[in-house]
Amino acid sequence: MFSRILVANRSAVACRIIRACHALGIQAAVIFSEADKSAPHVAMADDAYFVGPPPAAQSYLNVDRILQIAHQSGAEAVHPGYGFMAENATFARRCHDEGLAFIGPSPEAIAAMGQKTAARRVMSAAGVQVVPGSNGAVPVDVDPLPIAEAVGFPVLVKASGGGGGIGMKVARSPERLAVAVRDARALAQRSFGDGTIYIERLVERPRHVEVQIFGDAFGNLVHLFERECSVQRRYQKVIEEAPSPAVDATLRNALTTAAVRAGQAVRYVNAGTVECLLGANRDFYFLEMNTRLQVEHGITEAITGLDIVQTQIKVAAGEALPWAQEEIRVKGHAIECRVYAEDPSSFAPSPGRIVGYREPSGAGVRVDSGMTEGGEMTVFYDPLIAKVITWGEDRPQAIARMVSALQGFVIEGVKTNIPLHLRVLQDPSFGDGVYDTGIVGRLGAQPKAIVPTVARGA
Repeated sequence: MFSRILVANRSAVACRIIRACHALGIQAAVIFSEADKSAPHVAMADDAYFVGPPPAAQSYLNVDRILQIAHQSGAEAVHPGYGFMAENATFARRCHDEGLAFIGPSPEAIAAMGQKTAARRVMSAAGVQVVPGSNGAVPVDVDPLPIAEAVGFPVLVKASGGGGGIGMKVARSPERLAVAVRDARALAQRSFGDGTIYIERLVERPRHVEVQIFGDAFGNLVHLFERECSVQRRYQKVIEEAPSPAVDATLRNALTTAAVRAGQAVRYVNAGTVECLLGANRDFYFLEMNTRLQVEHGITEAITGLDIVQTQIKVAAGEALPWAQEEIRVKGHAIECRVYAEDPSSFAPSPGRIVGYREPSGAGVRVDSGMTEGGEMTVFYDPLIAKVITWGEDRPQAIARMVSALQGFVIEGVKTNIPLHLRVLQDPSFGDGVYDTGIVGRLGAQPKAIVPTVARGA
């Protein structure tokens, strides 16, 4: 087992990893930018090292500086968390080359799944169904119209690299295709430095369901059941729950079997997630594989009683998975709400100083955060304040606990999306479990909120 790990991240995920390290008797060193010098993850760590100025490119994405700090700190391993360096195959390879364990999958697995067009080919070869689409990337000098017509309108033009819904444009007719391709290429180039795009059929009113998988270096690979991630704004998740209310035993078996097959196709080691689109006819299609810890891993921990982050560390240290598939069971239901510093009506970030902050607590309530009173929500990073997770014996209890928790969450000084969460949680379609990825857009079009805003996070 490692004696010291460098946490190459910030805020809530850094705090989560530090807690896992300390639970295993491991010292945790962290990095921090100028903007984060007073952040909670710095205070929690055993040692903290200045990594650079606030812009991520000069700090949390500075490979050379992070590796220099890893050696300086005496760390034997690096945990990238999620975001920043988590799915950077070059960084993972550099860690290995410099004698540092990378707490995540192999560089080869990251690279294989990092480009969506390549990932689609790998999954198709493994017998995992993908959304009908172009056979690879669409070259700049090739007319995309015949390709889109062969796929069938409406289509989704997508960036081949990156994620988070960036570089995705819908074309419902041939007349809209050229604009969609142009805009998607520009967004992809600006965001990822790679303007490569591909085209796939648009699945109307889908549900977004993902399966948590976990592998070790001894060839063992299991699933930890599914999560529902259909409550999204601008293709980015806002509320997740586990298990999915749309998945019965038969569909669950098909989904998890396909997810395990996907992991086996790239000899996957450590924690990963296979994301799928579920159509109205209950057909499902491979969407992408996230080769890292997911933001929403906490709801899987809540329903299984397993610690995913501690297991990541153990597997990276050369240990076998501590559980067999038949030992992993689901108990109850869990929901996660991502609380962001943003205007709930426009989703625009709401930076500023948090002058009042009190997290909810109580039976079945967990808060993963990297914020305290007096903290600054900066423009340089993701505006996530905290992840509120509730568990219940059943779904109605988990929802009720979440509504109560959010109403008692005190956040003053910035706007938050708590009012949006409350509207979704008390919407009949969510309560009945029959919603899809368009739920936020439909609620956003309504002139009045369904429930009064009781929380002080508005």
